[in-house]
Amino acid sequence: MLKQGGAKTAELVARIKDLSAPKRAQLFRKLEQQGVNVARFPIVPASETGPQQLSYAQQRQWFLWQFDPTGSAYNICTALHLKGELDVEALQRSLSQVLARHEGLRAGFVQQGEQVRCIMRPIEAVELAVQAAPAGDPESVIKAFVQVQSSQPFDLEHDLLLRAAVLRLADDEHVLVLTLHHIITDGWSMQIMIDELLALYIAQVTGTPCALPAPIIQYADYAAWQRQWLEAGEGRRQLDYWRGKLGSEHVLLELPVDRPRLGPPDQRGATLPLALDRALSDGLKGLAQQQGVSPFMLLLASFQVLLHRYSGQSDIRVGVPTANRNRAETERVIGFFVNTQVMQATLDSQQPFADFVQTVKAAAHEAQTWQDLPFEQLVEALQPERNSLHTPLFQVMFNHQMETGRFADGQPLGGLLCTPVDSENLSAPFDLTLNTFDGPDGLSAVLTYATDIFDASTVERMARHWQRLLQGMVDDPWQRIGQLPMLNAAEQHLTLQAWNASTADYPRDSAIHHLIEAQAARTPDAVALVFHTQSLTFARLNQQANRLAHRLIEAGVGPDVLVGIAVQRSVDLVVGLLAILKAGGAYVPLDPAYPEERLAYMMQDSGLALLLTQAPLLARLPIPAGVSALA
Repeated sequence: MLKQGGAKTAELVARIKDLSAPKRAQLFRKLEQQGVNVARFPIVPASETGPQQLSYAQQRQWFLWQFDPTGSAYNICTALHLKGELDVEALQRSLSQVLARHEGLRAGFVQQGEQVRCIMRPIEAVELAVQAAPAGDPESVIKAFVQVQSSQPFDLEHDLLLRAAVLRLADDEHVLVLTLHHIITDGWSMQIMIDELLALYIAQVTGTPCALPAPIIQYADYAAWQRQWLEAGEGRRQLDYWRGKLGSEHVLLELPVDRPRLGPPDQRGATLPLALDRALSDGLKGLAQQQGVSPFMLLLASFQVLLHRYSGQSDIRVGVPTANRNRAETERVIGFFVNTQVMQATLDSQQPFADFVQTVKAAAHEAQTWQDLPFEQLVEALQPERNSLHTPLFQVMFNHQMETGRFADGQPLGGLLCTPVDSENLSAPFDLTLNTFDGPDGLSAVLTYATDIFDASTVERMARHWQRLLQGMVDDPWQRIGQLPMLNAAEQHLTLQAWNASTADYPRDSAIHHLIEAQAARTPDAVALVFHTQSLTFARLNQQANRLAHRLIEAGVGPDVLVGIAVQRSVDLVVGLLAILKAGGAYVPLDPAYPEERLAYMMQDSGLALLLTQAPLLARLPIPAGVSALA
């Protein structure tokens, strides 16, 4: 029956859609036993017109939006600089035509009992807000306008999830900003949208027909096909692979941070652009060719080495987005197709980099075979221990992109010269994201980081270390991972000599808190401690430590009593350490930035009698039964 042509196959697929999931799975197994690849069945348009199920990716976006309905971290924004005479009405009509072509852009989401359903809004004219530019530096004005547009949240239940705005800089100069919620789009889709919008605009202003073919399917058709295919057995098969690959222990990446996490990430971020000089870029491409790997594989390997060197961990897991458009029907459809894979690597500091990059190559090829399982289903199945402080399964992301955009060279289109506007990403869904780009001018990169845990200076230093590591790879790819250079000469001197030049003579029969007491008696008004804008004299430091020591003694602290101290880096930390010593106890340092599992183990294993902490930290510390807390 499958050999009778495409029409018969489409008819069969349409009939299969009406089967229950168990019957569909049974039929698929029989067909596969006969050598039929059911994954190649065509995606057929859905017959129903009412509320429809969300895709797996959309379901997760809905969950994230409910968790933070006023956030803008999942807004996707693109901006075009338009030089020439702009017909605003033609642009508005063209936008409306794009919405008419792609139902997914008109999607709305409603809660129906315990289920969420997708509904299609009627086709209406898109509102195109035009705003005159205020006085000021044009670059700053554009940056501020794009930021305002991209940071406004969407209401997934009531809003059209596409916002369009134009900034008029002059009669012949404008900036178009399009902002969409991730639940209806992805990076590939944004390029489709720009392509179609400008093609339709050219047709509008020139009065010529537009040759854009109608989409073969809509996003809802893909979502229905994806569910049916995965529920019929493919999902279980792919999940079995990822269970074996990732195992049952889902480690958290413990990068050194500037501030501990005190609550759920606010997802505010900043970006650091990195220009790799042409010699390094060419060297990296030559190394990739020499090693028989793609630039993506080489740069992913370099990032994993950097994370290994920074964290000291051997199990490194990085999220990597995949386009997830393996079907011809999906290539020109706008929607949320992108999937995320967890690229796991086990690093050994003694392994040569050239060997390691081959393991990354093998892992990347293998992952391609198993790329269809939605990340949302993987999280649900593996059930990593959830906490509000970390994203599940990975905390950093790597994304490599080819810059082959149609408008990169500023081509004239319908009387307009269109060039993309570089905009800073001020949101960070992950702790750290490395985006690398392969363009006409070579390789470049952008680091996006969470500003609630990282300072700009820390990320700048990390970027310098990564670039030196890249140069070390090019110079000698057979160097061991642990020996690839990261530090410059000044940093090496600081690490090996200056920081170790700490020799000083102290009385051997006096404890540190006794020495501070003596110093407080000699110079009570001298500054003993400075932290940011806060400072304490020796007298005040000694007084505060004495008061806290009395509280600790009342709580039972004395000789041979272990006191845990989980305090942010601050004046309070030094006061707490001195107080424990003054009370006669011994302190067990606990970094509040550590994962909860690690803190719980340390508290239980050390046999703490008391925990000294700060009130804001109490709610998130896994304090064992029988251990009292003093805040």
